Amino acid sequence: MKILLFGITKEIIGSSTIDFTIDQTDLTSEMLLDILKEKYPELSKLRSIALAVNGEHANGSEIVSDKDEIALIPPMSGG
Repeated sequence: MKILLFGITKEIIGSSTIDFTIDQTDLTSEMLLDILKEKYPELSKLRSIALAVNGEHANGSEIVSDKDEIALIPPMSGG
């Protein structure tokens, strides 16, 4: 699966994309985010991270597969 990174998530990981392989067939988007936070602990320090699956906002219950495109969307600052 391709994971797109934006803003601070891109800085934390050090790349704008991650090629990520999963073996589970019942992996939810929330579970994927937990795996990424474990692999990249600095992500856990962010106030919030939104996910998109194939261009659609994710609520955490979507089943994801290797064919999906995931985006990690960090908190936005305004001003």
